[in-house]
Amino acid sequence: MSFQFASRLKPAHLRLIRAIQDTGKLQLAAETVAMSQPAASRLLADIESEIGGALFERLPRGMSATPLGDAFLRHARVILSEFDALSDNIAKLQGGQAGTVRVGSVTGPAVSALVPALLAVRDIAPDIQPTVEVAPSVVLLRGLEEGRFDFVLARIGADRDPRNLHAHSGRTERILLLAGRDHPLAGRKVGLADTLAYDFVIQEPGSPIRTALERSFLESGLPTPDRVTNSSSLLVALSLITSSHAIAPQTEEVAQMLSQGNSGLGIIEVAEEITVSPFLVLQTADRPLTPIAQRLLQEVLRRL
Repeated sequence: MSFQFASRLKPAHLRLIRAIQDTGKLQLAAETVAMSQPAASRLLADIESEIGGALFERLPRGMSATPLGDAFLRHARVILSEFDALSDNIAKLQGGQAGTVRVGSVTGPAVSALVPALLAVRDIAPDIQPTVEVAPSVVLLRGLEEGRFDFVLARIGADRDPRNLHAHSGRTERILLLAGRDHPLAGRKVGLADTLAYDFVIQEPGSPIRTALERSFLESGLPTPDRVTNSSSLLVALSLITSSHAIAPQTEEVAQMLSQGNSGLGIIEVAEEITVSPFLVLQTADRPLTPIAQRLLQEVLRRL
């Protein structure tokens, strides 16, 4: 078969040859691929002429593949299988049932909104290939600008230009104090003043949780904690509070999830309300989302 003829072959041609093998009759094969019998006959004759040999023996009871036809069919089935897989994949991508999606989030909404949304999407789109990164807002916004995320759940700082961002409403988060189960204040409702006798492990100065905590102390007429380990690592925080009487402020969703799933952890209730400024769901205004990213975004927004 010449290269020129191979390049002219279409899936419909290969499907006709496969249908002839499956049905054993040219008329039935033509009906299977929605082609008239004369057109199917001409197409088969053209292919056999280019190949230089018969693909099928014409027998009284039907048509049977020759050795040349068997070889042609082996390759035809592989090619058609790839075409069918390609068509299916394109349909899933366009229908938001498959594809890659990259999302970043601060810790609280990752637990309360993003993970549940991802599980819901996976139920109807099992071929989704998600990447989820949990990081501070400044890291997430930089990644969004650089095109590393489809959308993020983060807070916009005062130094950030929001003009190239499209925002969806998020929500305000409440802060709880996480500690070891054996902490003297665990399970009790106390005032912020009672916590000053203990070490804290908190995100770095300027972070939303750190700012909210320090604001609450100051609004209550109290000094801010001075025995502080600065770390945004949840692993470091858990290690410190389970091996000492340190206290780790966390969003309510994270604190509840960790304390309910770990008998070694407890929550210190404080009379003062500690809240963090609202996060937003952000995407760049000039980059449209893929169908699968749009589907995940809608699931996230439903949970907010």
